[in-house]
Amino acid sequence: MLHAGDEVRSCMGALERVGLNLVGEMLKGQGDFVELEHYPRDDVFDNETFGQYYYHAHRSDIQEHGHFHTFLRTGGRAWPAEPLDYPLTSEPWPQGQDAIAHLAGISMDAWGRPIGLFAANRWVTGETWYSARDVIEMLPQFAIEHAWPSWPVNRWISAMLRLFRPHIQALLLHRDQMMEYWQQRHPGQDVLEDRNLELTGYLPISIDHWIASLEQVQRG
Repeated sequence: MLHAGDEVRSCMGALERVGLNLVGEMLKGQGDFVELEHYPRDDVFDNETFGQYYYHAHRSDIQEHGHFHTFLRTGGRAWPAEPLDYPLTSEPWPQGQDAIAHLAGISMDAWGRPIGLFAANRWVTGETWYSARDVIEMLPQFAIEHAWPSWPVNRWISAMLRLFRPHIQALLLHRDQMMEYWQQRHPGQDVLEDRNLELTGYLPISIDHWIASLEQVQRG
């Protein structure tokens, strides 16, 4: 995690030294910033690791400019899990080689710096629904190892999922607990499509504070 922290700081620092930031890298050359639109338009996808992400905005949060969504696709590879057997499904899920798992969301402020991590309901991400424990097993596979649309952003987002692995794991486990609770409150309904439940959990983050905590543990 400390090695990932060095990578995160290096990528952000390289951009900030020339007056740039992570969000600006996603929006450059994309025209007007439109709510709900994906940036870049066709998402970022690595056809060797099958990692995928995009940036967008759709919440009226004064602290959040927008957020990244990170995914892992099957890509025809050996897949470590089967989708959840959920008999109340009312909307189709991506299947087969189109199956996709949402790993984590990263909230960004107006200055292009990360301020939080979150997990979301299925309808938000349009994903194939896997158990939290299966998604946790997928986390180490996420990486974007090419240079488009931004080499520092690709390196940064890959490192963020390593640096904050414990936080993401906790959010995923809490996600499943929240969905079970919601299902008990709404028996017979497809809660994975319930627009009244968008985020299942949110954790504010500080890169500097978390790295300082890791360094303290390393020192013993």
